[in-house]
Amino acid sequence: MAEVIIPLHAIKGRGSATRIAHRFEKEARAAYDDGWGTLEEAAGEARWLETEVLFEDARSAITHNDSPDIFFDYGLNPYRGCEHGCVYCYARPTHSYLNLSPGLDFETRIIAKRNIAEALRADLGKRSYMPRLLNIGSATDCYQPVERELRLTRGVIEVLQQARHPFSLVTKSSGVERDLDLIAPMAADRLAAVYVTITTLDGELARKLEPRAAAPHRRLRTIATLAAAGVPVGVSVAPQIPFVNEDMEQVLEAAWDAGARTAFYTVIRLPWELAPIFKEWLELHYPRRAARIMARIHEMRGGKDYDSDFASRMKGSGLWAELIAQRFEKTCHRLGLNRQRTELDLSQFRPPGSAGQGSLF
Repeated sequence: MAEVIIPLHAIKGRGSATRIAHRFEKEARAAYDDGWGTLEEAAGEARWLETEVLFEDARSAITHNDSPDIFFDYGLNPYRGCEHGCVYCYARPTHSYLNLSPGLDFETRIIAKRNIAEALRADLGKRSYMPRLLNIGSATDCYQPVERELRLTRGVIEVLQQARHPFSLVTKSSGVERDLDLIAPMAADRLAAVYVTITTLDGELARKLEPRAAAPHRRLRTIATLAAAGVPVGVSVAPQIPFVNEDMEQVLEAAWDAGARTAFYTVIRLPWELAPIFKEWLELHYPRRAARIMARIHEMRGGKDYDSDFASRMKGSGLWAELIAQRFEKTCHRLGLNRQRTELDLSQFRPPGSAGQGSLF
């Protein structure tokens, strides 16, 4: 087993402490202090690594999904990278395409698509456009901290509201409450649904897994706030990680009590550079059980870190995956989750520039 030379406290507040080399680089990079003052403390000059926001102009806002194991047809992500720093995030390897590290860069160098609302308006106005179920935040969280200032997600929802286009969104941030003035009226017209991710109720574990996301109890309050406003709200208990977050039943119960009426889950998946990032995290936080955890992941992935087969990539395969599925299904059945699916109405869509819409754009 390779020696881990990064001290545990070096990743306080971040999901990764290293700028791990991405798969397009020829040279690996050395360990990097994440700015919490660990390497500088000895010299008496502790410094913080601030998040840097870079801007880009998107040519299109909507991405098309043809994966049979994903419930939506279109995806929309206002940001690349995510300051929440979730160590398990399957979107981390996408930073490699930007010549940035899926490790520390992913959570400290955020790319904001500053023209996302205008790009969406153009997409919706195309003659060839056909409305389908659109999900906001399918890769990175659309309500991560930088959204408070940039308001790109709010701009997107404003365009969707004007075009009467249905959407869902997934977040682990309480920031979604800010936009209830837009979301609640759309939900009343069967045009909006929200899913809140709660990986565990254990605050200490959540801070390790998702260092800059909202605390679990705060996310439960967000579910309650959304439900009270009449918004169909569900809970995501993803990802399930063997021997790490073991309180799925308790999360589902708490979410039900808060007002969630639908639920879904996935098991952890470790594509590309995410595998070494997660293994490093295990060695730092759970060195005694790291091998055991990886053995169970391999059991669900055909002996590998990851298997991209559409038939199994979300839920895994084998005995351990079946046990997780049974736990989820039995708990949902007992509570009443997923008895009635939220059906959004595609028939209300009005393209930008159509009759009655021209003055809004």
